[in-house]
Amino acid sequence: MTSHKTAPETMEETDVIDLLLAQHAMIRDLFDEVEEAPADRRGEAFTRLVRLLAVHETAEEEIVHPFARRKIDGGDAVVDDRLAEENQAKQLLTRMDSAGPEAQDFMANLRKLRTDVEEHARSEERYEFIQLRAHTSEAERRAMAAGVKAAEAMAPTHPHAGTESATKNLLVGTPIAMMDRVRDVIRQATGKSH
Repeated sequence: MTSHKTAPETMEETDVIDLLLAQHAMIRDLFDEVEEAPADRRGEAFTRLVRLLAVHETAEEEIVHPFARRKIDGGDAVVDDRLAEENQAKQLLTRMDSAGPEAQDFMANLRKLRTDVEEHARSEERYEFIQLRAHTSEAERRAMAAGVKAAEAMAPTHPHAGTESATKNLLVGTPIAMMDRVRDVIRQATGKSH
C-alpha cells in the first residue's frame, strides 16, 4: 500500500481539480480494499475509508463548494445538489458504522455506499469541477489545492505516532462526529466562524 492512500495531504497535485480527481481514485481504491479484505481485517480498512471520506468531503464543503457557489454558472444549485448527495451517503455511512463490519448487511450496504459515492463523484466531476476549471485561474486553483492539503494535513486520515492525543483522537467516533471535528479544524485554520 502506498503512503498517499492514507495521507492525501502529501499528494503532489497542485491544481485543486487534479487533487480532487486523484482523491476520488484513492477513495475507489479504498472501496476495493474494504471489499477484498478478509472479514477479520475489514473493520480496519473500513475505518480508513470513513476517515478519508470525512476529510475529503469536509474539505470540499469548506473550501471548494463556497468557491464554486461564487464562480460557476448556477453555482448555488450545483453545490446544493452535491450537498444533498453527500448527506444521503453520510446517513448510510452512519448506519453502517453503528452496525459495524460484522453486520449481516454490511457488504450489501457497502455496495450501496460505493454506488452513491461514485455517482456523487461523477456528478462533482461533470457539473462542478469542469465549470470550476473553466471559471477560475490557475492561481486560484493552486490556492484552493493548498487550502485542501493544509486542511487534510491538520485532520489526518489516520493517527500519526508520537502526536498529541487531540490529533490522534480527531478522527475517531461516528462518521458525523469525525466530519464535525474536521470542519472545526478547517474553520479554525482558515479563520472562518461557524
